[in-house]
Amino acid sequence: MELFADQARIGKNPSQPLADRMRPATIDEFVGQDHLLGSGKLLRGMIAAGKLQSLILWGPPGSGKTTLAQILARAAGAACVHFSAVTSGVKDLKKIIQEAEQLRRNGKPTVLFVDEIHHFNKAQQDNFLPHVERGTLTLIGATTENPSFEIISPLLSRCRVLLLKPLLPSEIGALIDRALQDCERGLGNLQLTLTAPARAFLIEQSQGDCRVALNALEAAATLAQAQGQNQIDLPKLQEALQKTPLRYDKAGEEHYNVISAFIKSMRGSDPDAALYWMMRMLEAGEDPLFIARRMVIFAAEDIGNADPQALQIAIAAKDAFHFVGLPEGRIPLAQAVTYLASAPKSNASYKAMLAAGKDVQEYGALAVPLHLRNAPTPLMRNFGYGKDYKYAHDYEEKIVDQQHLPEELRNRRYYTPADSGYEKTLQERLEAWAAKKNSKS
Repeated sequence: MELFADQARIGKNPSQPLADRMRPATIDEFVGQDHLLGSGKLLRGMIAAGKLQSLILWGPPGSGKTTLAQILARAAGAACVHFSAVTSGVKDLKKIIQEAEQLRRNGKPTVLFVDEIHHFNKAQQDNFLPHVERGTLTLIGATTENPSFEIISPLLSRCRVLLLKPLLPSEIGALIDRALQDCERGLGNLQLTLTAPARAFLIEQSQGDCRVALNALEAAATLAQAQGQNQIDLPKLQEALQKTPLRYDKAGEEHYNVISAFIKSMRGSDPDAALYWMMRMLEAGEDPLFIARRMVIFAAEDIGNADPQALQIAIAAKDAFHFVGLPEGRIPLAQAVTYLASAPKSNASYKAMLAAGKDVQEYGALAVPLHLRNAPTPLMRNFGYGKDYKYAHDYEEKIVDQQHLPEELRNRRYYTPADSGYEKTLQERLEAWAAKKNSKS
């Protein structure tokens, strides 16, 4: 079986990347994921008890999925087998099962860590089921994709899904400092210093990924050594990361300033400005899907029925980016931004939603009018459910003069289409229907 290599041996091997050398060996060394590892939390309890259940660890790269699997297996006294969904197959699994059964007879459990488990198709995932069910294996799967869509339901029902979050800036900073000070596994013997601007830049650009942070730190340290220096400054980290810093704090004021400028540029029908602010965010390392989500919201809130196609285009851009990724994924985002900024605008649907929501809050759960109620049983029909309901398809032009709101809200009007784009057509249609209803009453 391909067991995880002994942690102490890895840590002393200088040929290993810094991120691997600094991999925590115990729970006390682990940084981040306090919602899972804090006092009284699930994983902390598992580790203390030395008992494991099958898990799916769902989180972004560099959040600690592999390390957690190692620590959990070690705490349970289990053999931990690294099984890659990219390079391993069913034949490898059968061999692992045979050896796991032998270990089980000798009283030693086996943890099967399946990296990138979402790369297995449904038929391949089925192969885990009987062995997890019998307890031959404790499965720990790692994935960056939503398990609801990528993991089969029978396997999900046998595993606990745990969400790992990107590391906080303070946590990334702690790992950087530890790597600089650790003489055995880290860069401590080099006696390097890291300037404050360089440290802040490295934390920001790592985007919560500890592997990115440590690998970039190692590359910058190599540059410093090559230049005969013992200080890592901002230019060296820029060179290591191949990025120039932009003033943009994802959790601070500038983040909100830029996203505000982006949305207001689209609302102001200025495609050039909207493109500029979008690229500012992307170049600064903003999550492109955050931008795409804001575009979807904008399409519904600020364009609405003035151009119903805008929402479809925003969603298509989000899906296209998810499919293509960076850097080419910027192209469909740019297409969508220019379309949204150039589309006719209306917030009539959004205002109608707010008005209807206000009435719900004010009036509470008003009774559904009897004629609109479902009447599947004779008893309900005897109580007047569905009585005198007018089925629109039985009437000319499918128009009926019928009260659809609760009596307390009779004739309330929430949606007033704007005189803009396609919404003007809707306005004329609704006005024509209202005139027909009035003529029949």
